[in-house]
Amino acid sequence: MGDVESDRLRLEGNEFFKAGKFEKAIDAYSAAIAASPSAALYCNRAFCNVKLCFSGEALNDVDEALKLDPANVKAHYRAGQALLQLGKVKEALREFKACATLAPADPDAAEKVKIVEKQWKVIQFQKAIQSEETVPLSQKLDPTKIEVPGAYKGPLLGSDLTVTPSYVKELLDHMRAEQLPARRDVVAILKQAIDVMSTCPNVMPIDVPENEEITVCGDTHGQYYDLLNIFKLNGLPSEGNRYLFNGDFVDRGSYSFETIFALLAHKVLYPGHMYMSRGNHESLNLNRMYGFEGEVKAKYDEQIFQLFQEVFGALPLAHCINKKVFVTHGGLFSRDNVTIAEINKEDRFRDLPEEGLMVDMLWSDPHGMPGRAKNKRGVGVAFGEDITRNFLETNNLKLVVRSHEVTDNGYLMWHSDKLITVFSAPNYCDQIGNKGAFIRFEGKAMKPQFTTFEHVKHPGKRPMQYSAMGMGLMGM
Repeated sequence: MGDVESDRLRLEGNEFFKAGKFEKAIDAYSAAIAASPSAALYCNRAFCNVKLCFSGEALNDVDEALKLDPANVKAHYRAGQALLQLGKVKEALREFKACATLAPADPDAAEKVKIVEKQWKVIQFQKAIQSEETVPLSQKLDPTKIEVPGAYKGPLLGSDLTVTPSYVKELLDHMRAEQLPARRDVVAILKQAIDVMSTCPNVMPIDVPENEEITVCGDTHGQYYDLLNIFKLNGLPSEGNRYLFNGDFVDRGSYSFETIFALLAHKVLYPGHMYMSRGNHESLNLNRMYGFEGEVKAKYDEQIFQLFQEVFGALPLAHCINKKVFVTHGGLFSRDNVTIAEINKEDRFRDLPEEGLMVDMLWSDPHGMPGRAKNKRGVGVAFGEDITRNFLETNNLKLVVRSHEVTDNGYLMWHSDKLITVFSAPNYCDQIGNKGAFIRFEGKAMKPQFTTFEHVKHPGKRPMQYSAMGMGLMGM
């Protein structure tokens, strides 16, 4: 009977998977495993976890599958996918090579080895070059010496390279038409953004007057046309319309350059009214895997990509609005009693390390149980309501706002409404079907007011179009 019930549940999980309901598919596969475990079921569940970016859970499933069937090709393939999601290219290559050894006639396994091996060689080569660099690229590049091609017909900064409202408005429309700004202006604005943000503390305080508001947005992930829709619904950033964008501007969506460049142009234009936090995808390893590196090199060149890495290091790690609301991309910490003063001592001007406060802030997720647990992603921690309360009480705060996770309705309340997830990329990756949301806070009351919105149509570039790994990284 166990085998019959397990097979029924497996088929149920398959239907949920086909419908894109991956969490329900996980529940069905888990029940099937409980009835009669098999390597195939663990691999199915691993596939769902890859889809949800629960890389740590996927690797746990792979381990269980390989205990039951050490020569299971699919288990090694899922392990490779999960490791790529974590930016562990060398380890992923090992798993794909195992696939090719176990299934030498499988063309997909052979192709994956070729792709990942090439990427690993590129990473090693770039590391060797960068280790020789001592002066930041931003200090070497002089935009005034970069020629604007005579055939260029788009918006241009003036001779003093000052960003103006009229330039930014033209820029938004220019990029909406899938036209790129002049390289000279890209360099100029990225350098100015670095200068503006480098002076900010790790936790940037924001003061919102009593009769004014600020809008907090979550992940935008290269969905430029949905970003434009946010501005249509809520107004453009200005001195009278503050915004805080809470990380993950790039990767996955194939208009990542347009998304982050639009935000940075506004940051330079309104440095005291436009705010941006770093997300876990503002990092070199994930940019290599999820498309931003390939996109920037296709649209510009290696230097522009490296300049963006400097921008990412300059991004603050969090913001604190009116000394009441703490906003960071991922979540809270692997230990209690962390203070804002302690966070401000972190060295953020670097690529993301493998552990520490910065990693916790950009990778962690809330869960419904007390205490801490391993995070499903395999990085950061899962933290409960008691952890949230400890942080708020330690720092005399009222609320945590974070992003980092897709939610059906664009936002989700956690921990007795002391923590909010907000996600602003609707129909994530053109396949999830979720709504996006943003939050408005009025300076006096500082109570969250939510707006949800649907996705809008965009031109034909599919998600992950520029990824070196292609859509295979998404498990498709």
